[in-house]
Amino acid sequence: MAQNHQTILKNKETKEVYRTWKNKKQNPDKMTLMKYSKKLNKRVPFTEVKK
Repeated sequence: MAQNHQTILKNKETKEVYRTWKNKKQNPDKMTLMKYSKKLNKRVPFTEVKK
């Protein structure tokens, strides 16, 4: 069975960080999600980074 691993999502502009869970077996590529940025007051892309 594939294990879920905690993943860090980071915004390049503001350096804000979100933590989420990801199944690496089903999603081997880097994850990009639209999340809310408190500094910019709008939704921006957050991309997976190495720990």
